[in-house]
Amino acid sequence: MNPWVEAARPRTLVAGVVPVLVGTSAADRFFFGRLIAALIVAIAIQVGVNYANDYFDALKGVDRPDRIGPRRATATGLISPARMRAGIAACIGVAVVAGLYLSALAGWHLVAVGALCFAALLGYSGGARPYGASGLGEVFVFLFFGVVATTGSAYVQSEHLQVTALAASVPVGALATAILVVNNLRDIGTDKRAGKLTLAARIGPHHTQRLYVLLVAAAFVSLTVIALVAGSIAPLAAWASLPLALKASRLVGARNDAGVIAALGATARLQLVFGTLLAAGLWIS
Repeated sequence: MNPWVEAARPRTLVAGVVPVLVGTSAADRFFFGRLIAALIVAIAIQVGVNYANDYFDALKGVDRPDRIGPRRATATGLISPARMRAGIAACIGVAVVAGLYLSALAGWHLVAVGALCFAALLGYSGGARPYGASGLGEVFVFLFFGVVATTGSAYVQSEHLQVTALAASVPVGALATAILVVNNLRDIGTDKRAGKLTLAARIGPHHTQRLYVLLVAAAFVSLTVIALVAGSIAPLAAWASLPLALKASRLVGARNDAGVIAALGATARLQLVFGTLLAAGLWIS
């Protein structure tokens, strides 16, 4: 696989796509061009986060030879640090261009939101006190890949805040956070040895597994609230993804590395199917 594609972690990109689909479907107006621009922003930021994490973890010695999971491009020498920095800058540049287009259409105050997103992109692994190593990664993922991305995608369409989009951001954020939880569960051992104290490293594997189940359960429970706010039962179609949720939860509960690694892909598929069904239900309602 191309090292740039590998470093982008394709399985995690659904965390950027799903909030745009759900938020756009919750809006009371629709502009195709704005949807495409929002997708470009979301995907560019997600790839930028993954590149930045790859770069900063290599710089700080987090990615060691005994690391479980896919190889890291910077740590293994597939991509030099200088080229990875250029890749991060390119992602931010693409997001800036698409974001300015949306700001020109929906309001220049969106520039401030974009600036916060870029700060979050770099702050997860970078800087003297990265929030990902302080146990706050899950909070930021829920906020930025849930609340901000979903309500923001609805806002650029309708140009006003919508309660339905806010309600829909809860399960979107919960499942995006679940992806991070699985990732950090897999890396507990190497993160601890490198002094990277993620939430999973702080609370241990057992409580991390319970947190995962809680996040997935919260996503399904919140569908009832969304249906009430939307005034339609159509959003409840996302319950059809329950078998995927049960499979992913079983994998997370496995006491072996192979199960946890497989759980990452299973969780990404869950979010994609759940999000697509929720978006379809919101569009119908």
